[in-house]
Amino acid sequence: MIKNGIAVFLLSVAVVSCKKEAAVSEVKPATDSVAGTGIKEDQYKPVDTACSSTNKTEDYITALEWYRTKIEREIAGNSPEQNNKVYDDYVKIRNKYTECLSALHAHVLEMYVSYYDSDKERHNLPDSVKNLATELKKAELEFREVGEGMTEIWTIPGYYSSIFKAKVTPDYDAYISQTDKESESNYAADAGLMITWEELGDRLMFWENFMSRYPKSRLIKTVKQDYNMYLSDYLLGMDNTPTYEKDYDKGTGKLYDENRAEFNRVIKKYPNSNTAKKAKELITLFDAQISVDQIHERINVE
Repeated sequence: MIKNGIAVFLLSVAVVSCKKEAAVSEVKPATDSVAGTGIKEDQYKPVDTACSSTNKTEDYITALEWYRTKIEREIAGNSPEQNNKVYDDYVKIRNKYTECLSALHAHVLEMYVSYYDSDKERHNLPDSVKNLATELKKAELEFREVGEGMTEIWTIPGYYSSIFKAKVTPDYDAYISQTDKESESNYAADAGLMITWEELGDRLMFWENFMSRYPKSRLIKTVKQDYNMYLSDYLLGMDNTPTYEKDYDKGTGKLYDENRAEFNRVIKKYPNSNTAKKAKELITLFDAQISVDQIHERINVE
């Protein structure tokens, strides 16, 4: 980077040598510093996404901030199809840096739940953890308690939409918007569902409609996997939130009223959907007093 004194000297030489009036060329402004470190952006190289014990919190935060700036500039001149690939790559990069931050602060994540004051119904965080939370916020990251005494570092809800909305193809736009929405609250914790059965039913229908509308999307494989996971939980429940009560002596079961009502809601509202078809099949099997083990075998969500 040319120092101001040298720049003035060179400009003076040019004026004298020309000995005539000339337009002064526009001087390229210095690039912004990265995350206030004093490092010019064109001189900065982000730390590797492979975690290293020599890297510090600020190294990862600075890299995350730098990548966001880079991505925003890049997508401004790209086609929607190009930005699909940018999004895919960017998610991988953020996930890797987040994993590195999680490994670096494993002790904090392990202790985080113990900072909760049940009497005051809020966390009483040490200053060091407060400072870490402030650093994470710079990169749009936050602590998220996910159940069973575990805390993780997550990207804040709405982050990807704030960057890629209307800059990718329609399938990616719908995918990013929905996944951002779903990240607003925990899906499950402690082997139990954290959202309502109706919310899960609506979530299933969104993804079923997505697959129908965008059958050739590059996202189909990922969406289908998520849909099948949701469908299994919707039909049979989770360990601590089952959809039926089991008679252990007979080996049969009975659907809970709220689950039967939810299945009938989806069957009525989306009669031609795969979700409705599976719900009908499940109701029939339980009403026929088929053993629970056989029902699990017959309900194939693949």
